[in-house]
Amino acid sequence: MSAAAGPQQTGLGANYRKLLASATAANLGDGLMTVALVWLASAVTRDALLIAMVGVAGRLPWLIFSLPAGVISDRFDRRLLIGWMDVCRVIVVAGLGVTVALHAADLPTPEELAAGAPEPSGGPALIVALCVASLLLGCAEVLRDNTAQTLLPSIVDKSRLERANGRLWAAETTMNSFVGPPLGGVLVAVALALPFFVNAGLLAVSAAMVFALAGSFAPGGAAASGPRTRIDWRGEIGEGFRWLWQHRLIRSLAILLGLLNMLSNVAFVILVLFVQEVLGLYEGWQFGLVTTGIAAGAVLGSLIAERVTRRLSPGTALLVSIAGMGISIALMGLLPWAVPFWVLGVTSGVFVVIWNVVTVSLRQRLIPDRLLGRVNSVYRFFGWGTIAIGTVLGGLLVSLAEAVLPRDWALRAVFLVSGACHFAFLGYARRRINTAEIRAAEEAASADADPDAGRPASP
Repeated sequence: MSAAAGPQQTGLGANYRKLLASATAANLGDGLMTVALVWLASAVTRDALLIAMVGVAGRLPWLIFSLPAGVISDRFDRRLLIGWMDVCRVIVVAGLGVTVALHAADLPTPEELAAGAPEPSGGPALIVALCVASLLLGCAEVLRDNTAQTLLPSIVDKSRLERANGRLWAAETTMNSFVGPPLGGVLVAVALALPFFVNAGLLAVSAAMVFALAGSFAPGGAAASGPRTRIDWRGEIGEGFRWLWQHRLIRSLAILLGLLNMLSNVAFVILVLFVQEVLGLYEGWQFGLVTTGIAAGAVLGSLIAERVTRRLSPGTALLVSIAGMGISIALMGLLPWAVPFWVLGVTSGVFVVIWNVVTVSLRQRLIPDRLLGRVNSVYRFFGWGTIAIGTVLGGLLVSLAEAVLPRDWALRAVFLVSGACHFAFLGYARRRINTAEIRAAEEAASADADPDAGRPASP
């Protein structure tokens, strides 16, 4: 990273405002796509497996591409990586929009298809196009998102990372969960291809904002060693693994994130059944409205995370977040009414984002710049790899509980078990991620810093 791109010492700075504008535009486009892709698939086929394949194609890159993405983030200018990934997404989304526009006249509405209308002759080609587009967009998103997290410490001073991350979380959640999906529904009603073209425009704005960042953002290791013609994928990924596993605090945070993600998916995998059968809400808009509680809490949490962390200390804030998530999830299972469920969703969302803001800021502060992309990707690999396990466990738990409990209590049981297990992990968390451990890690990182380069050295 060149001196011209150094962190702003007072305020968050013009570069941060450009990054925030980029994230806002990109996440608004992502929110549009959450509706547009599913709606388009439902107008092509009623085969649930085929529709699911579109979603699987978009998630597969997080499993197979996260670790290589970390290596790439540590080898090339991070501003250019983010910008060019947005350009790639513009091309893919615009191409998909053109494809949809060419076939739109031949597509029945989802209601007509459900009523028995024949599937369009071009349906299989459209499903293939959706899967390919989802896969390409997912790959670009993995590399873009991992690189964006590693770019932020080059833009704002490390003492202001909580504020910077909090504002980014607020913008991303608002656009992705509140504004984008309903706007996508309106645009689909106007023209099936319109959300794709609007998203392409938003991604172009995002790319322009990133390219407008002042300075060079080459990682420290890449800048120091000069360009290399060959990447040692195994060696560089292994270096990220080793650094994370040897760092007690980061390793503990990665393990805890994996456990917490597993527990949340144990409960929320059957959320739609819980809302319908326990809360008695069978309309689609009611389900959507109830689930906005978590998104509302995420926005609120992003706005107060910095003050909460400052008042409680980072370690205490993390422990309170684990306890708060556990209590909220358990009470969701105990109180079978929509309004309390929504309020508890808000509470849970607050604690989730406080955890995220604190831990992301710690990673950005503690991990050496030259390794930030790789360690960040390994951290996500550990933290998100348990989501599928939690999904299976949640469904299995409901099936087992139904053998001895009424149906509604079987659905509630997953929330109660998930909430209780949060407290079971508190003992481990108190020993590993308390404020003393965090301060010691920060002091060690400062002591290892290279006074000439102004960045931490490798462990």
